[in-house]
Amino acid sequence: MPQLGFLKLNVGQADATPDEHRVVALFRNRAELKKAYGELQEEIYRLKDRIKQQEGATQRVQEMLAALEARLALSDTAYPALVFYQLRGLWQGGRELIEQFVADLSRQQDERERRLHLAECNRRRFPRRQEAENALRHAEGELAAARQRAVEAGAARARLTRFWQYFVRRRTERALSAAHAAVAAAEQALTTARAAMEALEAEPLPEFPGLSLEARRAINLAAIAYAEVLCARLAKTPLVTLAKEATARREVSDEYGSRAECEALMGEIARGRTLLHDRANIAQEIRARTERLRQSGRYRAPADTVPTAESLAFSEGDALSGHAGGAAAARMPNVLAEDTWDLFRVLLR
Repeated sequence: MPQLGFLKLNVGQADATPDEHRVVALFRNRAELKKAYGELQEEIYRLKDRIKQQEGATQRVQEMLAALEARLALSDTAYPALVFYQLRGLWQGGRELIEQFVADLSRQQDERERRLHLAECNRRRFPRRQEAENALRHAEGELAAARQRAVEAGAARARLTRFWQYFVRRRTERALSAAHAAVAAAEQALTTARAAMEALEAEPLPEFPGLSLEARRAINLAAIAYAEVLCARLAKTPLVTLAKEATARREVSDEYGSRAECEALMGEIARGRTLLHDRANIAQEIRARTERLRQSGRYRAPADTVPTAESLAFSEGDALSGHAGGAAAARMPNVLAEDTWDLFRVLLR
């Protein structure tokens, strides 16, 4: 008897009480809260670090604005500042022209290739659609024929009313039952054919994969040619070099000379901006340079869309490599190697 009681006591201690369940739940909630608290603390540290970085960037911008205001307050330093920002604007204007050119070509080529993609998908789907339509028409014809046979069998059965026609009537009834079964089978076949046709019509077309490799290469070559055209139009001036140097700097430079020299340079920048936006013969010039680039361009890998800069270097005797005339004429740059007009930001990958 005491042994049985001892066993009963042990079993009772193995059962968890409601209080113990609540304690376990409290510990589990405490662990989850600590984890969430730690994650929130890390997020707070990250946000504080981002705020400090933003405050530093804002402070630098304010210092630059203050320095610019101080420069513009004095005529000796204001004119170099004007030249500096006009040169940066000239560079940005050239890049925007190329960006717009690439966007227009990409949109046109995208529309063309989407139409070709749709036509090719429809061409591949045509045999399946034709097969489904043939099956549907065949099922409709079979159903119509089965219904006609059932009607004829029913009419024949209705004419057999005399008692001596008992055996003929029995054969006719069996034929009528077979005709009704054939109608049911034809209806099922028609339902299956319609479902197959609807599934084919509802099947989505393959997604357009995007511009082809050949199209992206062609657009990039045209963009490089356009960059060369813009450089060629400014080849008699040092504006391309000056604009690139100004774009590479964060602060205004004082190396543009006196007020008179700055005014002369600003007039040259204005004329250069007009030359960049001149659309006369632009298509012919781009086409000619694109053809040269297509013949000389080489790619490091089969999937590359941008040719190597070395393959686009001007060769001796190339009309594009010569000076535009005059002792002060600037050389024609390798626009890809020198990233003229921020070309690498514009080209398609």
